[in-house]
Amino acid sequence: MQKFPVFNQIGIVPRWTIFIFDLAIAAIAFVFAYGIFHSFDILAYATPSFAIKLIYCLGVTSLSFLIFKLYSGIVRYTSAVDSIRILSTLLFNIIMLFAIKLIMIASNIPAIIPTNVIIVYSLFAFTGLTTYRTLIKIFFQYNKTKSSDKKNLIVYGAGDLGIAVKRTFDHDLKSNKYIVAYLDDDDTKIDKYIDGIKIYASRDLVRLVDKLAIDELIFASHRISTEKKSQVIDLCLEQKINVLTLPPVSEIINGTVSPTQIKKVKIEDLLERAPIKLKNDTLSKQLRGKRILVTGAAGSIGSEIAKQLGYFEPQLIILCDQAESPLHNLHLDLQDRFKSQAYQSFIADVKNEERMRILFETFKPQYVYHAAAYKHVPMMENHPIEGVRTNVFGTYTLANLSVEFEVSKFVFVSTDKAVNPTNVMGATKRIAEMYVQAMNNNLEENHPQSKTRFITTRFGNVLGSNGSVIPRFREQIEKGGPVTVTHPEITRYFMTIPEACQLVIEAGCMGNGGEIFVFDMGKSVKIVDLAEKMIKLSGFIPYQDIDIKFTGLRPGEKLYEELLNDLENTLPTHHQKIMIAKVRENDFAMVREHIAALSAKTKTNSNIEVVRQMKVMVPEFKSQNSIYEQLDDEVPSTTNG
Repeated sequence: MQKFPVFNQIGIVPRWTIFIFDLAIAAIAFVFAYGIFHSFDILAYATPSFAIKLIYCLGVTSLSFLIFKLYSGIVRYTSAVDSIRILSTLLFNIIMLFAIKLIMIASNIPAIIPTNVIIVYSLFAFTGLTTYRTLIKIFFQYNKTKSSDKKNLIVYGAGDLGIAVKRTFDHDLKSNKYIVAYLDDDDTKIDKYIDGIKIYASRDLVRLVDKLAIDELIFASHRISTEKKSQVIDLCLEQKINVLTLPPVSEIINGTVSPTQIKKVKIEDLLERAPIKLKNDTLSKQLRGKRILVTGAAGSIGSEIAKQLGYFEPQLIILCDQAESPLHNLHLDLQDRFKSQAYQSFIADVKNEERMRILFETFKPQYVYHAAAYKHVPMMENHPIEGVRTNVFGTYTLANLSVEFEVSKFVFVSTDKAVNPTNVMGATKRIAEMYVQAMNNNLEENHPQSKTRFITTRFGNVLGSNGSVIPRFREQIEKGGPVTVTHPEITRYFMTIPEACQLVIEAGCMGNGGEIFVFDMGKSVKIVDLAEKMIKLSGFIPYQDIDIKFTGLRPGEKLYEELLNDLENTLPTHHQKIMIAKVRENDFAMVREHIAALSAKTKTNSNIEVVRQMKVMVPEFKSQNSIYEQLDDEVPSTTNG
């Protein structure tokens, strides 16, 4: 039940109202100060002298209020800053009164107000102005805490961000959140108070859940370790506590948090790992002042690569994609982020050789990050010819042009699905890998004067990428379910988009040519567990509020992804999260011959013939849950790292 519901409807009162209130407080302060000076003699108030002194004092005080705009603050949001403003105003007022008094004495004019009255009046005025503001603030806060839909909030982090969060909710008229406690890992802060709110040790969370009837927890610190954060979130999900988080520090302006910036914790926050430390000096030396081409720039991986490249101050970043609107939006976003960086958008299809040649002739890129690709497994099972044209021949075209135009490094973004592929998409990526690796080896052996080096990077699923299960689950939850999972035992490896792209850039710079770099993907995640956590994070109960349905494995889909960081199949590098895959080498002439045959097959428009040729080129390509399984007996099996 709400105690005073009518007060919640009160808007911000006009400035003139605050001015009159302040002046009334000043008048009361003068009355008390005058009374003390005259020992509270009632007759002292009945003289014309009192009226003159009151009008004179309030006149000077009004001028001080106007100069310092004391009326401009919102009373219900009074803070320490307002107290300082009041103090400054009254100090100025004292100086004004004493200055006038001195001038009158120097002019042999009787002083209007005694010195004692001025001093006592100022003390009473300061006390009155701060007290009435504080009481109004307390009243509004009290009324807010008695709301029937009030939510008790605990803030994890008793630092500047934690205080900013409190101010945000105190100043938000529509907010029903009331901070009841702080949590912190710093022992020096435990059992202390911030604005009357106690700071507890983070280990006390379980005990506080029931004691303080916690409804929500907000992370107001970016120094919490990923493991600790995951533990707290898991505990909150068990206790049905809503978990909120703040944006990165870079997005918080002047320490002020906007209510719209406070979001629910996303599944990405649970799966992310400790941040990667890159050798920025080495990267800067290679990339600063260079012209860099990013293909597939409008996609989730390409756009993040383009974004991260901006930190290394290249001469020009060419953004190539055939999706007009996303490319335009990316260009605008990057220009806002890196105002001094030069960008050039180029609309083109990577498999259009004529168009790509124009790009190379015009901009002469020195580095190429090739992220353009078709990547949806079921779609490529149904349209293998398009997959081959883009993923294989798009890479083929770019690789050839890179050699022709003496690109320094060509970094090919591949996938873990290229490891012993079970679907068309993975096989197209493996063929592209084979071509760029064989070309690199051919250049080193037969054309040592060539400057171009080819590097391949492989990684698994990225959180939140276009086509990832996470955006799909999120959409299904927003619609009320059901959430669809292909199989109860299916697992996947995940990394965040920024982490994956950081490793792509690092691997591209450390590569000498011919390597296939694989990334440490961490622990595999059971997809059904992922779905359950996402439902809980959205405030629902799995299988009750939102159901989970199993639809069966899709064509070409594996139950378990290959483990890329198997020590038997990889070699270490100086970066603990980047390894070099041990794969068989392919003869360049033979690969070119096979690709020519594949090109001829695509012209037949026969999916079966195209996939048959792919299986010849990649013998370890064994289809799963697909119509192309019938072709597997035709090709002898081999193994490929």
